[in-house]
Amino acid sequence: MTWHASVLTLFPEMFPGPLAHSLAGRAHNDGIWRLDAHDIRAVAQDRHRTVDDTPFGGGAGMVMRPDILDAALAPHQDGRPTIYLTPRGRPLTQRVVAELAAGPGAVLLCGRYEGIDQRVIEARGLMEISVGDYVLSGGEPACLVLLDACVRLLPGVVGAAASVEDESFSHGLLEYPHYTRPADWQGRRVPDILLSGNHAAIASWRVAQSEKITRERRPDLWAARASHHAPAVAQAAGAA
Repeated sequence: MTWHASVLTLFPEMFPGPLAHSLAGRAHNDGIWRLDAHDIRAVAQDRHRTVDDTPFGGGAGMVMRPDILDAALAPHQDGRPTIYLTPRGRPLTQRVVAELAAGPGAVLLCGRYEGIDQRVIEARGLMEISVGDYVLSGGEPACLVLLDACVRLLPGVVGAAASVEDESFSHGLLEYPHYTRPADWQGRRVPDILLSGNHAAIASWRVAQSEKITRERRPDLWAARASHHAPAVAQAAGAA
């Protein structure tokens, strides 16, 4: 089954953008996934194709109207999850990406201005997702990030399945360092263990490096991993 992404945006010309190239582009050409981008303004009824209005209660900026967004969403809600990209949303993690990639696809709503009317979020059951703790000019760059992350997990997109399984976040850890030829570059040598041919020792070294990097750079991930494994550790200690 082809993984199907529908994007609702004020700037459909931004798609497929970078997704037309490299792995995602080849997968699209091969029919592994498909993408259609729809202009939200197409459903506006006035001659100016207005999609926003001033917020009730005052405040700066404009808000995208619920009636316009509802009309834009209606033809595309067919069982696929409908996602609104917003800084206040659930963080986009590798687990969320894997769940989306395992499904039939997604409908992605790209907001602009100050955001969208809360009522359409509730009425349409939108899943709110954030790609990071920062604010973008609109949801389009975030949408491209989400789609790229999902497409590369689809069967047949990445050549070696092990490449995906060993990446950062796949097991709650950041990825270990990588090295290639030359073995000695500007006086910096590749760690001897990687040249040893001892695959078990190399695997242990890589796990240790992942753990070290995660502890140092992402204490939040390390704490979550420690919490997840705590019951098993306690059980093993009790058995001993």
